[in-house]
Amino acid sequence: MAALYAFGPLEDDAIIKHRLLTRTTTTRGEPPLKKLQKRFTSFALEIEKDADNISDCERLYKALLQEMTTFEVPLLKSKAVVEANLREKESYNELQEDIQQQILQAQADIEDLKKQLEESKIERQHKEECEAIRRLIALQPPRSETQKTISDLEKEIAMLEAENAAGVRTLDLRKKQFSLLLHVVDELQSTIEEDQKNFADELKIAIEEQRLNMEDGSAGVSEAMAVD
Repeated sequence: MAALYAFGPLEDDAIIKHRLLTRTTTTRGEPPLKKLQKRFTSFALEIEKDADNISDCERLYKALLQEMTTFEVPLLKSKAVVEANLREKESYNELQEDIQQQILQAQADIEDLKKQLEESKIERQHKEECEAIRRLIALQPPRSETQKTISDLEKEIAMLEAENAAGVRTLDLRKKQFSLLLHVVDELQSTIEEDQKNFADELKIAIEEQRLNMEDGSAGVSEAMAVD
């Protein structure tokens, strides 16, 4: 629910300004400036009279001075307040400038701290990587042991290479021997086949001769029987 006010913002400003000028702090009673004006008017009218009224003039003069003093004191207070407010405003402006400078400096410090934080993160990451590498290196055997293992492996490799070379030479020798054996087997097979062929030819010749001899013997017997 909206708040209800007797006067609007513009009217409030005009009323406050009028009260400050007239030194009226309340709506009750007569304004000080009007009272001063009445004192001055009464004193001026009393002076203009031709009658013997010196005592009345002095009385009105004192009343006017008292009223002026009464009116001047708040003015002096207001002046002091204004001057104090001006000083306070100037101090506030200076403080605001200082705060703005501090804000700018704080922003610059924050940016520097961000850069330092990023650099610290990178440096920490590098340290963690170095620590991980150091741990891996620490898990490895000593250099002397590694060198001994390498030497043993090199000797074993040399022995394997020598055995391999010997195996290759033996394999070449076996290949040559096997080739020679195959050649000998081929020659022996050829010789056997040749001998078998010659034996068959000789057997055929012997059979043919035996057959011829038998035919010749049969002819002789036939002739003898014919003679008888």
